[in-house]
Amino acid sequence: MKIAICDDDKEDILRLRKLLERYDEVNHIGLSISEYEAGIKLLDSIRDGDMPDIIFLDINMERMDGLTLAGEIRKLLPDVPIVLVTAYINYAIEGYKVRASRFLVKDDLEKTIDECMDDVCRQVNSRRRNMLFTCVEGDINIALAEIIFVETAGHKSIIHTSDKDYHIYESMEALEKRLGGYGFIRVHKSYMANVRHIREINNYMLVLDTGYEIMIPKARYRQVKTDYAISIGRNL
Repeated sequence: MKIAICDDDKEDILRLRKLLERYDEVNHIGLSISEYEAGIKLLDSIRDGDMPDIIFLDINMERMDGLTLAGEIRKLLPDVPIVLVTAYINYAIEGYKVRASRFLVKDDLEKTIDECMDDVCRQVNSRRRNMLFTCVEGDINIALAEIIFVETAGHKSIIHTSDKDYHIYESMEALEKRLGGYGFIRVHKSYMANVRHIREINNYMLVLDTGYEIMIPKARYRQVKTDYAISIGRNL
């Protein structure tokens, strides 16, 4: 599993690296860690084809801050878990906009890094997972990360992916039981969305990274926002 650390403080990079190496010694993940002292260097590396599985970004960097960098990374890697590391826990709204997976406070890294890694490793493994669906087109293995949203249409449900749509004779309730533990949230009785593809939740509207909009019923709005926050591993 490839991890990228971007921080303009060498001592902070070393400290985080040691904590990640300690985690790897206990959990035997097989981590490969790359270090970057400037956001542009990390961006150039990604543009050159280096695809990290998890990215740790310091928020308070000179030239390009972590939030700006996260926004640029999202254009290139929509699904990669991004962990924002900061001395101040006052960036929740901004982090929400770039779909940060976690916030870590530098003073608490020793206490929080293991739980954080447990969570983001689950996200990575979930992104790699396929699930078998009995579709009108036949039995098909579909990568869960490729599913953008699911909707009901008459007596069928439609799985919308980045490439094509699949029609299945399975109820939304049954699909919710199958997909609920893998980062999918029920928006209302006819829609379920993949949190990896949610760009914004605002004014009773859920906006996906494809630009597709789903209206959220007023009665479910608070629950949808809560479910989203829980799914990406933090509280808003």
